[in-house]
Amino acid sequence: MTSQLKNETFPRNAQLPAEQLPAKTETAGKAEAKAKRPRAKKASKPAKAAAPKVPVLDAARIADAPKSPDAAKTSDPAKTSDAAPKPALPAPQEPARAGNQAGSGDAAEFPIPDFEALSVNLARATEEGGKALAARMRPLEKGDTNPDLSGQIADAIRTFGAVADYWLADPKKAMNAQQELTGSLFELWGGTWRRMSGEPAKPVVPPDPSDKRFTDPAWQTNPVFDFLRQAYLVTTRWANDMVDKAETIDPQTREKAAFYVKQLAGAMSPSNFLSTNPELLRKTLSENGANLVRGMHMLAQDIEAGKGNLRIRQSDASKFELGRDMAATPGKVIFQNDLMELIQYTPTTPNVFRRPLLIVPPWINKFYVLDLNPEKSFIRYCVEKGLTVFVISWVNPDERQANKGFESYIHEGIFAALDAIDKATGEKQVAAIGYCVGGTLLAIALALMALTNDTRIANATFFTTQVDFTDAGDLKFFAGKDNIAAIEKKMTQAGYLDSGQMASAFNMLRPNELIWQYVVNNYIKGVDPSAFDLLAWNSDSTRMPAANHSFYLRNCYLENNLTRGRMVIDGKTLDLKRVTIPIYNLAAREDHIAPARSVFTGAKFFGGPMRYVLAGSGHIAGVVNPERKPKYQYWVGGPVEGSFEDWVAKAQELAGTWWPDWIKWVTDQAPEMVEARTPGSGALPPLRDAPGDYVRVRS
Repeated sequence: MTSQLKNETFPRNAQLPAEQLPAKTETAGKAEAKAKRPRAKKASKPAKAAAPKVPVLDAARIADAPKSPDAAKTSDPAKTSDAAPKPALPAPQEPARAGNQAGSGDAAEFPIPDFEALSVNLARATEEGGKALAARMRPLEKGDTNPDLSGQIADAIRTFGAVADYWLADPKKAMNAQQELTGSLFELWGGTWRRMSGEPAKPVVPPDPSDKRFTDPAWQTNPVFDFLRQAYLVTTRWANDMVDKAETIDPQTREKAAFYVKQLAGAMSPSNFLSTNPELLRKTLSENGANLVRGMHMLAQDIEAGKGNLRIRQSDASKFELGRDMAATPGKVIFQNDLMELIQYTPTTPNVFRRPLLIVPPWINKFYVLDLNPEKSFIRYCVEKGLTVFVISWVNPDERQANKGFESYIHEGIFAALDAIDKATGEKQVAAIGYCVGGTLLAIALALMALTNDTRIANATFFTTQVDFTDAGDLKFFAGKDNIAAIEKKMTQAGYLDSGQMASAFNMLRPNELIWQYVVNNYIKGVDPSAFDLLAWNSDSTRMPAANHSFYLRNCYLENNLTRGRMVIDGKTLDLKRVTIPIYNLAAREDHIAPARSVFTGAKFFGGPMRYVLAGSGHIAGVVNPERKPKYQYWVGGPVEGSFEDWVAKAQELAGTWWPDWIKWVTDQAPEMVEARTPGSGALPPLRDAPGDYVRVRS
């Protein structure tokens, strides 16, 4: 197992240890010496009142720069660049006129920095940037290779080529499309010119309050930044229209093109760059560039943590400790093998339902998303409702598990857990839950069990699970033939898929929220992310064995073999129609990983009673929606028949979380109660406290 990487932070309210101080350059040293020399006063000029001079920020004071303007109000004036108000550059002088015009208030003003302090900090930011570059190059010097993006790049080029072919096949259409873009840009330029002349001008693209990238007032009041904002939005919307209006290309290609446009649009936003973002410019000038030093320091740390690839920090994980702050529900590990630990949780009621519950989480992430904290914990909720809960905690694999495929995960995971539960409780049947790819594994196991008359799972629940991949989510864009071939080549070398590649794929599903927001805040503003349990869990990603991941990509995303009746496990061809046990199938309305429509389609392939429930929100929040403080509603309806849209139109919307609905469903099927079972009271003695050892292994 690889050792856990320490994710160091760059604090702002405490001095760095001497050994961590960025080295001073010759230029920086001269600037500081110059700043400290006394200067002779010129008698020829009258004395004038001035704000106290901002001191040059040396390495020990970089950490003391305030996190926000509010923080500066209580900071020591001797340690911060915000100690006193500074004169501002004069705003463009324009007569007050009605309509959309350049403002002359604070939003359009930029402070004058202390240029000596700014030069020192720019030098240090450059040094920290050099450390980031060194961290990026270090794996290459050792012979390690970066993720192979050739398959994805080739797929993007082919996809854009198909869209281009559609437009170029009809020169008149292409000319009209070009004129549409040119006309909008000329209209924007004319409006900007009028605003610069002091005249009102109606925006071509009105501000969108929901777009958090452009909330700073200067994006509207300053004609230059307003032009950048509108030009960007005009161009990206035109690009999306070009994809949407390419009517004759197949829907799959159109969806991929829209996905790639979203990635490019997110990366090219003017809000991502210091020179084109008024908020970033203002912050850099007000802090004399200290934010850039902090940001480059964090960038170097995050590239080091990613072993040469950028691993964007989304939360301050140092505030959370497994077993204390997260994954804290009391229990014991009662069984383990090379693939998993089995946790049995301590009961909190004197009596429990006889039938135990087994939870099969995804191995793409760690199980404690269902046990984030006492308030959000689905596991704790089940225990409090009288269920005897067992959870599989998958190993974070390395090269030793390279040959562990889906068959291994079924036999050494689900089937081994069922055997252990029998020994621990004496019960021959369990209720089972599968989450995401853990649900796909559970469905495949159920189809195999149906062929062998194995009845140990009496009913099953699926959380945001796909078994049919016809309408698979956005991850399908990473599962083309070329992409899979490139991934398999990489996995052959290492024996597993690196966790960073999968984390990057998930982040690309929402690039503005999960990538560029943090790039701007972390590496340009120099702001440490706040502590947020869900994002801390999201950053605790896992590797995947080569055999397992290759089977999943090819049999599910690429060939859709399970619902086509072509998937073979243990030499047996599977048929989901033979799975006749009751099923509770939960989808999430805004899920981009396992879309609700895809889950609905897959539900039709099972052969038994099906309760399809639609939760509000997405892949995680739709599931982690606690009863005490529910954020989203849910829908229930009739049988899984007809189209998904028709089912939704007839469904009943209910307030609150679906958790009580599921508890009633699962306990009604086996209402008999027995005396509570303590972990270790059966044939399996406890091995260690929950959450165990496997979950603590970081990639």
